[in-house]
Amino acid sequence: MTTKISLEYWIDDSWFVGRLIGIPGVFSQGKTLDDLIENIKDAHSMMIESEDPLPVKTVPNYIEIDLPV
Repeated sequence: MTTKISLEYWIDDSWFVGRLIGIPGVFSQGKTLDDLIENIKDAHSMMIESEDPLPVKTVPNYIEIDLPV
């Protein structure tokens, strides 16, 4: 069984870096976008298989904070 989930990614120093939206703690990187996708799937699998997986949030939480200008 599969499900669709959003992968947020950006380029940092020529690496593709990303995280799964709504699943805290699942980050990865790769030299190409395809590498990132493969690596993030591996990271998610390892999180699922761990003895103490992080809870899956279906709705992100947001708060406003004050930052100095």
